[in-house]
Amino acid sequence: MKRPGKKVATDRNFVVALSRGLDVLRAFHPNDGLLGNQEIAARTNLPKPTISRLTYTLCKLGYLTQVPRFEKYQLAPAALAIGYAALANLGIRHLSEPFREELMRQTGGAVAIGGRDRHSMIYFGQARSSLTVGVQLDVGSRVPIATTAMGRAYLWALADDERAALLRDLREHYGSRWSKLKDGIERSGELVAKRGFAISAGEWQDDVHAAGVSLKLNDGTGPYAFNCGAPAFRFTEDRLINDIGPRLVAMVRNIEAALGGKAAPPPRKTDNNKTKPGGKGARVVEGTR
Repeated sequence: MKRPGKKVATDRNFVVALSRGLDVLRAFHPNDGLLGNQEIAARTNLPKPTISRLTYTLCKLGYLTQVPRFEKYQLAPAALAIGYAALANLGIRHLSEPFREELMRQTGGAVAIGGRDRHSMIYFGQARSSLTVGVQLDVGSRVPIATTAMGRAYLWALADDERAALLRDLREHYGSRWSKLKDGIERSGELVAKRGFAISAGEWQDDVHAAGVSLKLNDGTGPYAFNCGAPAFRFTEDRLINDIGPRLVAMVRNIEAALGGKAAPPPRKTDNNKTKPGGKGARVVEGTR
């Protein structure tokens, strides 16, 4: 987990102690179970003595519960209440539920909605069936922005300056891996421009294929992104492009109409003789040259 940058750390209005306490809570992931101070320190890049003070304080405030037998901690009801309150206030989650379930029935894929959490997208709504047993994700799960259809759809929905800033952050985060990841992001930008959706075919996990579409709202929140994914043998790359992607775009258009929001821009008409996604006509990732 990345520490606050130098510019943020010198901001007189920025409370570093609060930031560190929240980083401790963020260190707990779905299905983690118990975490000790050493594990939390490794995930937050904070010194163990600092973690010991923070976990002590969070226990006193009711956000963590200590399990003395194992000398470890778990999230307490007070922390869970914050998450549930956030979910309850996300109207898009509730309104999109019937649309997500309908697309799940039509395609046999898992359909989710998520928002950004630093370098990841976090699921806050999920429709899944027995046919998607290979996609073991649920509310609270995080998936990377750089390699997933949901993350790429979100990325290309950002304003140019916001996207450039995020791309610089991702480049720093991934280091030597960035060159390969950037190529996939550029291809997704071209596909979003042409067809209105992004795809990830085995680029996050070898056996998972998905399409993603973004949604912007007029209230200033978001953008959010939807995906529809399944095991690779069910969603071939051809099916992603010619069936799943267009269906997901149509679903988001319907949600847009119901919300009165602003969806991702419609696909542009292109010359059939132009280069396919990933060729010389692919969009260039800004701020990463």
